This record gives sequence, structure tokens and C-alpha cells, in this order.
Amino acid sequence: MSDISLVLLIIGVLLLTGYAAHIVGKRTHVPRVTLLLLLGLISGPYLLDLIPKGIEEWFPFIAHMALAMVGFLLGERFYGKHLKSTGRDVLWISAAQTVVVAFFVFTVLFMSGAGLAISLILAGIAPATAPAATIDLVQESRAKGPLSDTLLGVVALDDAWGIILFSIMLILAEGSVNGSMSEMHFLHGLWEIFGAVLLGVILGVPMAWLTGRVRKGEPSLLEAAGFVFVCGGLALYLNVSFLLSSMVLGAVVANRAKHHTKPFRDIKGISEPFLALFFFLAGYEFELESFYVIGGVAAAYTVARLIGKVLGGLAGGKISKAPQVITRGIGWCLVPQAGVAVGMALLVVERLPAFGIKILPIVIASTIIFEVIGPILTLWQLRKSGEVG
Repeated sequence: MSDISLVLLIIGVLLLTGYAAHIVGKRTHVPRVTLLLLLGLISGPYLLDLIPKGIEEWFPFIAHMALAMVGFLLGERFYGKHLKSTGRDVLWISAAQTVVVAFFVFTVLFMSGAGLAISLILAGIAPATAPAATIDLVQESRAKGPLSDTLLGVVALDDAWGIILFSIMLILAEGSVNGSMSEMHFLHGLWEIFGAVLLGVILGVPMAWLTGRVRKGEPSLLEAAGFVFVCGGLALYLNVSFLLSSMVLGAVVANRAKHHTKPFRDIKGISEPFLALFFFLAGYEFELESFYVIGGVAAAYTVARLIGKVLGGLAGGKISKAPQVITRGIGWCLVPQAGVAVGMALLVVERLPAFGIKILPIVIASTIIFEVIGPILTLWQLRKSGEVG
């Protein structure tokens, strides 16, 4: 069999695997992300070793394409009218729990001896949630009420705040690895964040202007995908935050384009095959040997994140003076964690390889745990609040 035919065969099988995971996930209520990660792990070299050698070479390319689209889609959550409609409770709870869970995870890990760099990185990853799994659960249970309404608003912003925090934490971790935050490193950190914002704005303005110009209200898929991938490529070339620049691009388009919903629907449509390959290959990259070494850190991170989410929800509810049903329950509903967290871990592998090989197994293992127990905790709180239909 030729190399080309083998590649096409593997891609086809993996895409069908992603479809099968989607169908099975719908019927068993196990998130597709969890199934794909597990299938990748089982098929990997540490267990059944079903996939031909060399597949790991595809991973960086597929991961960057998938994350560029994910970042762009997250940008839509900063749509001005949507932010106004979500209200005070959503803004305070989403921001407060992001800060609280990051602080709590960092404190627990650092005090337990995980090291400064690993503590900073995992603290930056911890706030990320799983909006798709949460939204599916709320819709499936036909939940209606203040808790479910607030939950949908919070999960729409969580990952966006998380990307901003993660960008800062990664810069601080790089500084700690270098021994000190020198003036040059500080300037590079500023450039990485503000340069990403600038890049997103520079590309977002013409993209927003072009939206709907070719055919009124109907931008082409080529136009939308072209801007997203150009933004991702330039971010890598200019050494600015990859996820942040893509998110800013999406935010600019959402707020400036007259017909802004179409490009997001287009990108969401083409992202499915890339995301299926991304999650499968992330599981394939899981290193059991590394996990054996840092199993204690993984356990500490999992417990600290769970407690931090609950405390963060309480803090945000108290600050916003939300009703008790929201204040007591929202943190438990924010436990699920999925693709964005795995994507962040992969960016760490690229930027800090020595730490990334330790971070990735922790994040994949905890993601599987959170994707299994998270929906159970969410449904428990929705039933407790009397909102399940």
C-alpha cells in the first residue's frame, strides 16, 4: 500500500471513529471528547498499538488548525449585545471563579511541591470548562430557571477569560524557568499578549468589512477560513499568543460585522473533522510512563480544581448578590473540562517541552475524569434546584 493511500485510509477511519463516538456519546451520555481521548489512548503505543508509526507527526499541524478555529469561535462570546443581556451575575461569576480556581490550584500545587512552573501552568489551565457538554445537558434535561440560565451564560464566557489568564500564566512560567523575569522577558511577555490583541484587531477589521460583501449576508467559507488560518500562522510567526489572537479576531468580527453569525457557522461546520482528529491524537499522545511519575500531582490538581470551582462560584455569587440557588450551585455545574484545556496543554508542550510532557498526561487524565463526573454533578444541582423539566 502506498504512503498516500495509507494516509487517506487512516484519516477516513479516524473520521468515522469520531462519528461513531458522537453517536455512542449521544446514547450513553458520555461526552464525545472523553470517548475520543480514550480511543486514542487504547489505540496508542502503550496499549494496543493499532495505529502505524509516524502518525504523531500529523499532530502539531492538526492541533494548530483546530485550535485556531476554537479560538475564533470563542471570540463570538464577547459580542456586546450578548454581554449586556447576560447580566451582572454572569459577568461577576465567570470572572470571579476564573481567578479563584486559578489561585486555589496554584496554592495547593505549589505547597505540595509541584514546582513553580507546573503550578503556574496548571493554574492557568484549570478555569477552562466544557461549554458543549454543559449546554447539551441543560437542553436534554429541559432545565429552566435562574441556575440553568446563569449557567449557560457563564460557560459562554469561561473559556474566553481562561485563555487570557492562561496566556499570562504561561509567560510567568517561562520566566520562572529562565531563572528570573528579566526586562527583556517582561517586554516579550507584553508583546505576546498585546501583540496578539493587535494582530486580532488588524485582521478582524477587514474580515468584518468583507463579511457579506460578496453576497449580501452570505460570506464564503473560503473567506472565513482564510482569515482564521492567516491569523494563526502570523501568530506563530510573530511569537504572540496563538489562542488569544484568534479569539480577538472572532470578537472583532462579532462586534463589527453586519452579518456576523454566518462566518461563525461556517467555521463551526468545518471544525468538526479537525476536532475529532485532534482529540483522538491527543489521547494517542498520552504517555503512561510520565503519568506514573506525576500521578500525585494529577490527583492534587483534580481535587484542587474541583474545590476551586465550588469556592469560585460561591465568591462570584456573593459579589454579584445572586440568589442562593445560584451562589450554592453554580460552582458544581462548572466542573466539566474538555478540548480547550487539552489545547492549552499542547501549547505548553510546544513552548516548554520539558514541562509539557508532564503537563499533558495530567490534563488528559483529569479531563476524562471531569467529563465523566462533571455532567453528573451538574444534573445533581439542576435537580436540587427544581429546574429539571
